[in-house]
Amino acid sequence: MVLSRFWLVIFISSIVFIVVSLFTANTYTIDSILNGKKDDPILVSEKYVEDLPAFLKDSIKKAPDQTMIINRDTLNADTTYVYKNKTVKIYSGLQKSDGLLPTCKSTLVDLILPLIAYLAFFCGLMELLIVSGASGNLAKALSPVFVKVFPSIPKNHPSISYMTLNFAANFLGLDSAATPFGLKAMESLQEINPEKDKASDAQIMFMCLHASGLTLIATSIIGYRAAANASNPADVMLPCIITSFIGTIAAFLIVGIKQKINFKSASLLIGLMVLIAAIVSLLMYVNHLDLIGKNYFTSNLSGLILVAIIAFTLIFSFKHEKKFKDAETTVFDTFVVGANNGVKTGVTIFPYVLGMLVAISLFRNSGLFEIISDAIGFVFSNLGVSKEITNALPVAMLRPFSSAGSRGFLIDSMNTFGADSLTARLSSIFQCSAESTFYVIAVYFGSVNIKNTRYALGTMLLVDLICVITAIFVATWFF
Repeated sequence: MVLSRFWLVIFISSIVFIVVSLFTANTYTIDSILNGKKDDPILVSEKYVEDLPAFLKDSIKKAPDQTMIINRDTLNADTTYVYKNKTVKIYSGLQKSDGLLPTCKSTLVDLILPLIAYLAFFCGLMELLIVSGASGNLAKALSPVFVKVFPSIPKNHPSISYMTLNFAANFLGLDSAATPFGLKAMESLQEINPEKDKASDAQIMFMCLHASGLTLIATSIIGYRAAANASNPADVMLPCIITSFIGTIAAFLIVGIKQKINFKSASLLIGLMVLIAAIVSLLMYVNHLDLIGKNYFTSNLSGLILVAIIAFTLIFSFKHEKKFKDAETTVFDTFVVGANNGVKTGVTIFPYVLGMLVAISLFRNSGLFEIISDAIGFVFSNLGVSKEITNALPVAMLRPFSSAGSRGFLIDSMNTFGADSLTARLSSIFQCSAESTFYVIAVYFGSVNIKNTRYALGTMLLVDLICVITAIFVATWFF
């Protein structure tokens, strides 16, 4: 319900701003909003050549080919003039993101189809884990901790194993595996949800912990920094872990207080201490490695874990093949059934993701996002905040809306300010310290047709803010 209203506000406000800009002559055409591609020049006006300043008119007349000429205005480096058929089209600036129609296409081709493939494969594996009994054993082992965090979940419930695999995949940077496991967890939690169109306490707790983005191996961030020729691509790893861990603890405390969870439980405290000990141990190990060792470790650990999960699933399934025979099926047929369910899930969430990404595209291309971003930067700069910090804020602002958009700002910050600048490092921490909140809500709640997300969105945005503030302090402290 809250998400629907927010989506409607973004859509209407962006359209109003576009119409106002059109009639106040701040823009010449809205074709870029509908059909434009990211980083294309934006057509802002069209004039007869006689109406141009004298120096531009002279340049066109002196050109050897007057049918088409491109001139750069020395006063405005981002302004381009294109002359053809007695008129000059003036382009200024670059488009912030794809238009509505290209966004529809890219959502299906670049996002949903790959996601469906991942869902099919990992849901097939999940079905093997279920029939073979592996997921039940995992749920039984972790029930003492999970029943304290999720009091409404019955002991040994299958959702426990799904959530565990989702958290583990996030922890190790296995994004392709985390989403299928998470969607399976939401489906399982929905089975015990008494109000099917309203998010349950367990679903909200799971969503907030998932979106807090606790990550040990920020593989993609390290890759981007290495491509930008950073002196030590992995130097943001520790700040990323600290920031995401504080975000996860904040999410747990905020939702836990709301749901009146018993924080004094012995099993809960033991589980938390084990998690902290595992993080500290791995940090100590990674910290003593040299540059090549860190890069090797971070780039290979996640892949090895994923291969290990696949190998374990297959070996365990064939070892317990009798259970498949008892269920009147085979290992392969079970995998196919799970994969088919994954495809159905992907088709179900497509409209939710499409609606959210189209709204974000409109919001960015209308210019509203840039105005809000500039205003926030202005306020922070007048409060004495360093320019290096304010230059990184667009990544933090866009991260809850779009992972791809914030990633674009991250790469731009490294190209503009240098990979080893505070701006680029802070942008890297922003990028890996939280999830894309609105995308995650659209995908996960959309997969089980939940309309009322209750306080999930507000809590996740609050955790995003906590991660931003923490990232600023941690980055300033480290770098």
